[in-house]
Amino acid sequence: MIAKSTIDQVFETARLEEVIGDFVQLKKSGSSFKGLSPFSDERSPSFMVSPVKQIWKDFSSGKGGNVVAFLMEHEHFTYPEAIKYLAKKYNIEIEETEQSNEQREAADKRESLYLVSEYANKYFQTVMHKTDQGKSIGLSYFKERGFTEETIKKFDLGYSLDEWSAFTDEAIKKGYKLEFLEGTGLTIVKGEKRFDRFKGRVMFPIKSMSGRVLGFGGRILTNDKKAAKYLNSPESEIYYKSKVLYGIYHAKQSIAKEDNCYLVEGYTDVIQFNQTGISNVVSSSGTALTSDQIRLINRLTKNITVLFDGDAAGMRASLRGIDLILEQGMNVRVCTFPEGEDPDSFAKQNTLEELTSYLEQNAKDFIQFKASVLYEESKNDPIKKAETIRDIINSISKIPDRIKKEVYIQECARIMDIGEEVLFTTLAQIDKKETEANSKDAQREKKTFEVIKHKQPVKKVDVQYVLERKIIEVLLLYGNQTQDFEDLVLKENEKGELVLEPIVHEAKVFEKVFLDLQDDEMEFSNPQFKNIYYKIIDILNQNPDFQLDNLINVIDQDMAQEVTSILMDDERYALSDWERKDIFPKAKQETIAQLVSETILSLRCHLIDQKVIGFKEQTLERKNEVNKNILEEVKDYYSLKMLLSRKLNRVL
Repeated sequence: MIAKSTIDQVFETARLEEVIGDFVQLKKSGSSFKGLSPFSDERSPSFMVSPVKQIWKDFSSGKGGNVVAFLMEHEHFTYPEAIKYLAKKYNIEIEETEQSNEQREAADKRESLYLVSEYANKYFQTVMHKTDQGKSIGLSYFKERGFTEETIKKFDLGYSLDEWSAFTDEAIKKGYKLEFLEGTGLTIVKGEKRFDRFKGRVMFPIKSMSGRVLGFGGRILTNDKKAAKYLNSPESEIYYKSKVLYGIYHAKQSIAKEDNCYLVEGYTDVIQFNQTGISNVVSSSGTALTSDQIRLINRLTKNITVLFDGDAAGMRASLRGIDLILEQGMNVRVCTFPEGEDPDSFAKQNTLEELTSYLEQNAKDFIQFKASVLYEESKNDPIKKAETIRDIINSISKIPDRIKKEVYIQECARIMDIGEEVLFTTLAQIDKKETEANSKDAQREKKTFEVIKHKQPVKKVDVQYVLERKIIEVLLLYGNQTQDFEDLVLKENEKGELVLEPIVHEAKVFEKVFLDLQDDEMEFSNPQFKNIYYKIIDILNQNPDFQLDNLINVIDQDMAQEVTSILMDDERYALSDWERKDIFPKAKQETIAQLVSETILSLRCHLIDQKVIGFKEQTLERKNEVNKNILEEVKDYYSLKMLLSRKLNRVL
């Protein structure tokens, strides 16, 4: 159990924009930050972060909340895990109690898989540093590769004993269940027998963006031709190869800062680059590059530099990945190393300055690279040259930005010495084929035209919903502020006529709202708004100085989602930097009292209209029966509405 004082300290210390900035590239937008949604595939940023309110909202998926809610959504943390993650990030001491066997059994399956993976990570490190076999085989191997103690520790490198079930036996002895050991793929179960999957291998833990261990890569050190050189954990509920990049945990901040990501093939490439001093590097872990992996990078930067060996097979493989990167609207550069060298060996043999200089001088734009590679193979063969040009145009067709397409067509025409018109015609043919091949898109396009052709009925605005939501917004933004309110009170003049007389009084915004709604016996029709309203009133009644920015930290998740939406809508449409254009809108702070009064009066008028409609319906039901009482009430309500109209200073 985590103490409330610790939780409060975490919320007070954690900066939302810093935490989310570890996972998403954020750019300043007025008083807020914007970025691409980490929860959906989008090209225009709709993910907003408010440093002032310390809340975030993803308008593409509808998700939102505070810093803990983000970690729970993005990293699938439990609430305590999110608090512990933040405490660790901000060096806040947190009291932890070791889990008993009963508590482990009570944890859900997914969490149990994480626990097993974390235990395995520590076990493999301990084996390598504390056992004779680990030191003589595992540690020696890493040191032979040139890795320092600091690097080995940074990447949590380890070793699995060359014994059939050493890890499995020790894990079970510590209380970890076999079903979860098997679920992570760490243990292979065949009937009554059980084996360690990574027996006799050096271990590379594969981590998520937040540093959670998802799976492992293991390299065999013997010359056993029957065994794979590298072996990865099988896919599980926590590990999806196509959605993970090795090294992303250590690279995320550097990628965002440098606005570039180096993409390599292997684990040791990543580690050696880090040791040399370049940390914005990740690997697809020996698997073919996927769209999900590219999107992971896309959250942090629009620029990828692909690094690979100088052999022809490696070049061909990288060319396939380039098209996927282009489809995501990203900028691609490619850098090859001298023949016989790879990123690992080249980084090992050169200083940081030499490596940085080489990358800057040899990284080519994708079209220059592709043209140079394919041109060498086809320069003396006209047919092959034509195929090469078509191949390049096919890559250009993947780019979503039309301006970039045109620029690349011009560049291709220059490099390949061919007319631009021919290339544009070829591009149009490829685009047309892709459109025709994609029947789903064709159907969707047809439906779009049908919608335009047959106009849909305009959806009627729910006035009461809008006004109730506005009252909640007013309370959230200004609830505990004190304002001077001008009320018009009905009084009888000398002639016996009812007139409105202005009276100014000072009150808290929440008190004004509460008393006005009480006077008119107005109830919220929306259950969610009603719950939020009474929660705010209750909190402010008990503590009028309560900072409403902290409300999201003390309410349940459903309420928090609605509160976030309301607050971020206000942020989303806020005016910014208008003074630079010599436009000086009145500050919100100057019109709070007016906003409060007008919102409540508008709700009153709307409810009067609803009452009158109800009376009219009653009259129609009683066609032949004249009900004087109903007519009198309608007349009274119309008189009241006229007074409110004068109070609002507009026709209703």
